[in-house]
Amino acid sequence: QVRLVESGGGLVQGGGSLRLSCVVSGNFFTIRDMAWYRQAPGLQRELVALITSDNTTNYGGSAKGRFTLSSDNAKNTVYLQMNSLKPEDSSVYYCNAHISVRAGGGWFDYWGQGTQVTVSS
Repeated sequence: QVRLVESGGGLVQGGGSLRLSCVVSGNFFTIRDMAWYRQAPGLQRELVALITSDNTTNYGGSAKGRFTLSSDNAKNTVYLQMNSLKPEDSSVYYCNAHISVRAGGGWFDYWGQGTQVTVSS
């Protein structure tokens, strides 16, 4: 069974930094891409950043210039370094991955359980 496990959330003062981690575990064939989304109460889930298997990154507007997404493919892990955090970055952050569980199989969409990030003013 494939699982995505997030860590690194917490409470930080405005202007501070946090690093989120997401590791994929279980039996699978390959990962196509991994991403972080976030969802604040009453709002839609939005893309924060995405990284493909060839390390191409794509950032949502709120993350550009402040957040950096990187991956360690050998460890099936991605890291989201968040700097210059603002109160409006407060949200539940979710890890997402598109994974094929067997050679020649289709892509499946997996989500972590989410980690809370709270930025105080």
